[in-house]
Amino acid sequence: MVAYTVGASGWTDDLTKFSEEAGGAKHYMDVASRANATNSLKKYLSSPKPVLMDIGCSSGFMLHELRKQFPGAAVLGSDYVRGPLDSLARDFPEVPLLQFDLVACPLPAKSINGITLLNVIEHIEDDVTALEQVFRILKPGGVAVVEAPAGPGLYDIYDKELMHFRRYKMSGLLRILKSIGFEILQKSHLGFFVYPAFAATKKWNRRYLSSDANVKTKVVASSINRGKNDPVLYGIMRMENLLRPFIPFPFGIRCVVTCRRPVSETESALNG
Repeated sequence: MVAYTVGASGWTDDLTKFSEEAGGAKHYMDVASRANATNSLKKYLSSPKPVLMDIGCSSGFMLHELRKQFPGAAVLGSDYVRGPLDSLARDFPEVPLLQFDLVACPLPAKSINGITLLNVIEHIEDDVTALEQVFRILKPGGVAVVEAPAGPGLYDIYDKELMHFRRYKMSGLLRILKSIGFEILQKSHLGFFVYPAFAATKKWNRRYLSSDANVKTKVVASSINRGKNDPVLYGIMRMENLLRPFIPFPFGIRCVVTCRRPVSETESALNG
């Protein structure tokens, strides 16, 4: 593992432990998130042996999916905090792991074919610079799958405790990506069919914003636990993923955007 200097973070080792203990690998939204990301990369990546990176790899669930779904790829993982990377280095000794601050990304320009950036930018105060770095390190024609919590008006105790700076409107996220230079390949939402119940719960939970720390922790843990091991929710999300290529869901729990660094006319000519 290679570690670069980082400063204050929008995430901690303790939050990683808390999140994984409450939700683990089987939360219905995260299962759907990983499936959507791999499906998008399969659809839009052109390289038969791509270099892939999961930024914000945490406990490595997405890394595992990338290695399984892209056996010919070179897969890398990165995170801002050290603890998860130390554990991953023991579990995946053959996977290069890096600790760095995305807004000061040390990777060379035009070095990665595909990037997954799932539920990361809401933890970064300067999200525009972070996404500019994603664009910079992508090869021309490279693809990024960006996912972030939707609905600024739904910011509640869950967001505050998990150190979210914001939730996003799709229009705002697209505006940032386009201003950087990304070509939008696919835009949609995760959690379209369960959104009404989710939104009602989020608005109810806003009353806990000023509660004491123990109450906040219990509320957030309960929210995360609610999504585990429910076959109905898993089935709904599988149906969404099947429909998403044909139906751009107009709202939901999370914004999901697949975007590409365009290939310039000069680079197109060189590539034949």
